[in-house]
Amino acid sequence: MRRVAVLITAILLLLPVATPVLAQCPSEGHTVIMHAPAVAKTSTGELTGVVTEFVITVAPGSGHVYIETWPLAQVDMQASARLAAQVAGRVLGVDMSKYDVFIQVRANTSIIGGPSAGGTMTVGIIAALKGWSVNPKVMMTGMINPDGTIGPVGGILEKASAAHEAGAKLFLIPEGQRVQYVQKTEKKEIGGVIEINTRTTPVDVVKYAKERWGLQVVEVKDIYQAVYYFTGHRIPKPEAPQNVKIDTSFLKEDAEKDYRNTTSYYENVLKALKESNVGYDTYSLLMAALENAGKLLNQSKEAINEGMYYTALSRDFQARIIIRHVDWYLSTNTKEDVQALLFKVRAEINSTEEFVENQTIQGVTMLQAVAAAEERIEDAKSSLEQAWKYYYSGQYWDAIGEAAYAYERAKTALFWTRLGKRFAKGKPISRDVVKVTARDYIDESSLIVAYIESMYGNVLGNDLTDTIEKAQEYYDDGKYSAALFTAMQARVQGEVFLDTLGITNWTVLVDKMNILKEDARTSIGIAEENGITPILAIAYYEFAESFEKLATENKSLDNLQNAMTFYAYAKETANLFLNTRPSRPEGTKTETGTVPQIVIPTETMNTTTVEKPKGGIEYGVLGIVVLVAFLAGLGVGRRL
Repeated sequence: MRRVAVLITAILLLLPVATPVLAQCPSEGHTVIMHAPAVAKTSTGELTGVVTEFVITVAPGSGHVYIETWPLAQVDMQASARLAAQVAGRVLGVDMSKYDVFIQVRANTSIIGGPSAGGTMTVGIIAALKGWSVNPKVMMTGMINPDGTIGPVGGILEKASAAHEAGAKLFLIPEGQRVQYVQKTEKKEIGGVIEINTRTTPVDVVKYAKERWGLQVVEVKDIYQAVYYFTGHRIPKPEAPQNVKIDTSFLKEDAEKDYRNTTSYYENVLKALKESNVGYDTYSLLMAALENAGKLLNQSKEAINEGMYYTALSRDFQARIIIRHVDWYLSTNTKEDVQALLFKVRAEINSTEEFVENQTIQGVTMLQAVAAAEERIEDAKSSLEQAWKYYYSGQYWDAIGEAAYAYERAKTALFWTRLGKRFAKGKPISRDVVKVTARDYIDESSLIVAYIESMYGNVLGNDLTDTIEKAQEYYDDGKYSAALFTAMQARVQGEVFLDTLGITNWTVLVDKMNILKEDARTSIGIAEENGITPILAIAYYEFAESFEKLATENKSLDNLQNAMTFYAYAKETANLFLNTRPSRPEGTKTETGTVPQIVIPTETMNTTTVEKPKGGIEYGVLGIVVLVAFLAGLGVGRRL
């Protein structure tokens, strides 16, 4: 990629003094020209739609993706363009290391819609690879995800307006984003006093665009549907496996044993607290903490009875952090005792790290589990570092709490490594695979976060930006698994934010959750068809179900969003390091549906047979998030 970076730098340096011209098409290859709506900001900070031109050329080469923007985009499109090329290659079964992709982006103003052009660029690359023409009356907005699905974006109303102004007859948007929520501000003057009220109003984009402009708006789920609307060609799509069963029974013995051990630990610490000589205030606080731990253990038992074994393990994990916090607080009397405790935790982390690093990774299932373990080790290190900071500032209670979390987190790294070994099979896999995937996810996640901040400002605080910076630090330190999972956490949370922005309607959110749920099931089924047991994905799917259950019982929007997030994690982990999807023989049933009556070249209306996959792009990824103990006052709640 160094060669690419040098070329891009040279282009950007020349742009301010150059007259924009179309790049010359290489002697071999195909070029397509597409238009897509983007978003720009006016001088008053309002969003407005603008039309962007994409000139996409694919020619024989060595796997590079070159991109030029005019004027300079506020959001770099390089990561999105690179992902678009990878997805196009995988969908067609084409080895993209044998091609170069050239993309020129032209707009009348500086745009902020980099990620939202991912789907359009993917369609363009596919069309150029196949030599297909694209319908100039069709436009689209939507991110491209590693699995080929079209991801959520912002500014859809503004983009619909821009598409209409450019003469589009059909506008494609991501599935689930038909209803947009806008804020309307009303001013009333009563007796010289101005009253300002702001209310959120739902807008059905399909109905609104049709009534106002005669523009047809259609939701698309994936790149297969998008390609058909643009070209009239149907690319055979891998069929979703039927009757996918999500079963965590492989964790049953672990869950039952863990529950017994944690319950025994709870009873011993409870007894120790009652026999201690701590004062009334301290006793009351510690007892309240243990009561919370007891509630978590009850939830664990209920989960076991319901066959939700990963959920049970998670509840035990949360309870154990609280119990260990109380236990270690009771057993430390001096500053030196706390210091010795921190050294003990450091030794545990170091021992665990050595154990994990010495594993020979056999097969994708073990690779996923070990990657998860390595991320947890880095998480444990971060907590221990914070514990030392508390220690040196004399905040011993907080130091012990962080140490308790770090200790238990390291133990989960051991658990996942041993679980991965149970499912080890196949040839050894190099950890360099993780490095490549981590780099892609950091770049893509950074793009999404920058996109959100460019459009909506610092609405999410610094959380996502800090997460990306942390992922980059891990990567720079050679901790590629931790970098991968941390970047994936930011990516998923960013996408869920975009998909739920401004929505408080329960029914709409449940519908969106069900889409994510079905996507997760499909991804798990595809992984299993490839001979992989996606243990992480199955675990997260079940955990999402536990949040869905809580949301249904309590009508809790927070739990509903947690369910959506974990379903998204399940989907991403199922795809993690999965090189190829199962190929289908010729004549396989392909996508069907009602196509809007717009002008699509009649000679391309027949189903097109595409070459069988010859190889795949390493993709996938997921950030691992586990809900941990709530220790507020007595400790701190965390979800990573």
